[in-house]
Amino acid sequence: MPGQQLSIGQTLPHFAGLRGVDGKPHSDSEFKQGVLIVVFSCNHCPYVQAYEDRMMDFQREYTGKGVELVAINSNEEKNYPEDSYDEMVKRAGMRKFNFPYLRDADQLAANAFGATHTPQFFVFDRERKLRYSGKLDDNWKVPADAREHYLRDAVDAILAGKPVKVPETHSIGCTIKWA
Repeated sequence: MPGQQLSIGQTLPHFAGLRGVDGKPHSDSEFKQGVLIVVFSCNHCPYVQAYEDRMMDFQREYTGKGVELVAINSNEEKNYPEDSYDEMVKRAGMRKFNFPYLRDADQLAANAFGATHTPQFFVFDRERKLRYSGKLDDNWKVPADAREHYLRDAVDAILAGKPVKVPETHSIGCTIKWA
């Protein structure tokens, strides 16, 4: 079960040893650019699948602005084998993810963040303080119909040194599958 969800202003929880689809262990300390977006993700959730292109587009657009996006899959794999590490490697290769995709097999990272859904976005500023948590936008089915772009607005505000107007939204999607 998840721990207490991070509150706005809290510090990025430490995570280490999360195996990436590149086969290497990763930790929070290697993500040193300005703004860090941690999204709890997985393979099987239709909401995540609907957002994958938008996540890749976002990474492409913002990487040159000092923003890094990293996806973490914390789902247990006994009942959800499609979320196993091997399946993550396959999906990342098939979809050509342009961001790190990490496996949180012991679910410690999800617990530390208090993550509850996939996809769920946590945005940290340069000081690694949480400035936004929630969903990417207000229309998971049709990107062109989105009227509110919560993630983009939050990151743009942080980059401009301004307050985030909507610092929290309720994440929609599948619940994290706890062991």
